[in-house]
Amino acid sequence: MTATRTPKTEATTWLRLQERAHREFAIRVAAVTDWEAPTPDTDWNVAQLVSHVIEEQQWVPWLLSGLTTRQAKSRLMPLSDDLTHEWHRYSLAATTAWHDAAPDDRVNLSYDTVAAIDYLKEQVSDVTIHTWDLARAVGTDERIDDELIEHVWTVFAPQKDTLQASGLYASPVPVPDDAPLQTRLLALTGRDVRLTV
Repeated sequence: MTATRTPKTEATTWLRLQERAHREFAIRVAAVTDWEAPTPDTDWNVAQLVSHVIEEQQWVPWLLSGLTTRQAKSRLMPLSDDLTHEWHRYSLAATTAWHDAAPDDRVNLSYDTVAAIDYLKEQVSDVTIHTWDLARAVGTDERIDDELIEHVWTVFAPQKDTLQASGLYASPVPVPDDAPLQTRLLALTGRDVRLTV
């Protein structure tokens, strides 16, 4: 029995979405004027939120090259104080690595070994959600690209019963079924668009 291969169109779509998610995040990084400002992620200020997203990008080239998380961790460098520069640096490195990887390559993550395409979807989803967090924190445009929202929804919706249990997300926020998809997606990850930071 042969393994199911990822359709080329699916891989191409998610690579395009990865670049779009990074552009969306970069726009909000460029709007930061107060790195100490609070964010919807109550444990993080703006600098900590941006650092988290950058650090996630630092892992990408190493993990896609076949290293284990332990091996990759030993190669990560501390971030400089210029987080705008660091974002562009590691965003480019991650984007390049994604384009060099095959979608069905196996990637060693902390919780499992998964196909590169699944790691890519996870990364796109993480950047997309945190783009809204950063937009809300800095008071800039909070509307995220519709195609990004639609695809990230397909990642999170099947996990709705396990997201809170993972410890990574707060309890889902009740919203009407006819609420905009972006609102429903954010609510699924414990974010209430009606609240201010």
